[in-house]
Amino acid sequence: QVQLVESGGGLVQAGGSLRLSCAASGNMYSLNDMGWYRRAPGELRELVAVITTSGLTNYADSVKGRFTISRDNAENTVYLQMNNLKPEDTAVYYCHATFRIGPDYWGQGTQVTVSS
Repeated sequence: QVQLVESGGGLVQAGGSLRLSCAASGNMYSLNDMGWYRRAPGELRELVAVITTSGLTNYADSVKGRFTISRDNAENTVYLQMNNLKPEDTAVYYCHATFRIGPDYWGQGTQVTVSS
């Protein structure tokens, strides 16, 4: 009933920037927190950032001061602005949406690769 489609991933040099987008479509009833997770090869999935419907945010310590999460409630879209990227940020980034009623949903993931 809900589909999340990520975009904006790619290859960037260390110190560069990238902006990820995630557009949700389908039944948006009770849409709540949205966030971004990432998984590097051989490592566990980790929460990168989360944002509530009212705009409250939380970040992993490793990205604080470099990444900014935002959302457009009217278009059910969440963004992740990534600045001063580091090689250790290389991972598949997944969009996540939670609902007050019903299950949560995941996007298929978008690859972010930071060179040097």
